[in-house]
Amino acid sequence: MCCSLGVASWLLCSLFIPGLFLSGALCLCLVVVLWGIRLWLHQRKNQLASTGKDGKRQLVVAFFHPYCNAGGGGERVLWCAIRALQKKYKDAIYVVYTGDKDVTGEQIVESAFRRFNIKLTHPVKFVFLEKRYLVEASLYPHFTLLGQSLGSVLLGWEALMKCVPDVYIDSMGYAFTLPLFKYLGSCRVGCYVHYPTISTDMLSVVRSQNARFNNAAFITRNPLLSKLKLVYYYLFAFVYGLVGSRSDVIMVNSSWTLKHILSLWRAGACTSVVYPPCDVQTFLDIPLHEEKSTTEYFIVSLGQFRPEKDHPLQIRAFAKFLEKTALGQQSLPKLILIGGCRNQQDEQRVNRLKKLCEELGVDKKVEFKVNIPFEELKKYLADAIIGLHTMWNEHFGIGIVECMAAGTIILAHNSGGPKLDIVVPYEGHITGFLAENEDDYSETIAQILSLSSEKRLEIRQNARQSVNRFADQEFEVAFLLSVEQLFK
Repeated sequence: MCCSLGVASWLLCSLFIPGLFLSGALCLCLVVVLWGIRLWLHQRKNQLASTGKDGKRQLVVAFFHPYCNAGGGGERVLWCAIRALQKKYKDAIYVVYTGDKDVTGEQIVESAFRRFNIKLTHPVKFVFLEKRYLVEASLYPHFTLLGQSLGSVLLGWEALMKCVPDVYIDSMGYAFTLPLFKYLGSCRVGCYVHYPTISTDMLSVVRSQNARFNNAAFITRNPLLSKLKLVYYYLFAFVYGLVGSRSDVIMVNSSWTLKHILSLWRAGACTSVVYPPCDVQTFLDIPLHEEKSTTEYFIVSLGQFRPEKDHPLQIRAFAKFLEKTALGQQSLPKLILIGGCRNQQDEQRVNRLKKLCEELGVDKKVEFKVNIPFEELKKYLADAIIGLHTMWNEHFGIGIVECMAAGTIILAHNSGGPKLDIVVPYEGHITGFLAENEDDYSETIAQILSLSSEKRLEIRQNARQSVNRFADQEFEVAFLLSVEQLFK
């Protein structure tokens, strides 16, 4: 027996020591390879560097935004950020990494002006990426968060191979690209976080086995699958915190996002709230009449056609409201759904929403306006009585601010940014309404429409006065102050 134990111990030691040396050698080789790549990229950056009028090397500032032509609130942040930097750092070269290969750079800039009324002061260089499909959610029916995050690393590698910047800013939430650009690209890195890839709220949803758009019903019904998914989420959250904390500058768009990023990334010293830019002044120019319409009411929803926006809830709540409304009433409102479609999946989602309207018998009372011009958007907001928003834990809600500035009475979800930052009392006065479920929304729509025109006007005036803090100018000041250390 003792002899067998001695042989086993000897065998274990004889395998352990060579294995230890082999592991050390492989780690050393990996470090050497990574260091070599870093030096090669640094040399390549110097070779491709341009000089300005003063003879000095021009700084290259790159934004990672694979869907820069999508037309949503995140894209408004991108173009306002570039415009702000161009005003202050006029000699820098500005680059946008994008996967929008079906359009030209000129068309993207024109689209930004058409949709957001944003005109850049200097040209922008677009680096078109071939592998954007790697971050498409449809490619990963399971383990979507992990798949998209690893896909973003490969997409980031393609971006780094095509252009090595001095300053790298992730403006779309691909935190896994930050270490890549920082340690291999030798870049100063920053990020603007619209929505954490994973949040403590998502963990609580899985823990409590609640069905959501990112937590399938078959998982909620199975305790074992729920526990396995919870372990997966905790591991992912840990890694997400590691990569995110590598950023030199972290900007978040709301108090809700700040809470989750501080909890996950634990980098409070370099984290600040920078409210996204809202074109408040353009909407404030809309005259605020005592009564917007005496013949027909409009309820307007403003937001991209993405699953988390929960447009089905809007349609079901609207249908329930119509069902409860007295028969024969002449001034039944119409629901106008305005939003952008990024891809074929979004277009299919719109088609499913139209079918839902037909099933509920409200298709004659619901209209869809997809990728419409800015001036047309303004017209619909000018005619609307209610602005409708239903996303649970919306990180901020640029569309909500725009609706309030235009003079609509906002009805948003009682969570996230709307609850903490936007639909809050102004000098002690009400600025809008919040709801949580189908019945809440239906009843609140009826409540708003039952108010006197004088009371509605008072709420609209309070809302307008409260949104000046979200203006483009306020964003520019806060953004430039936050990113200043990236340019030192």
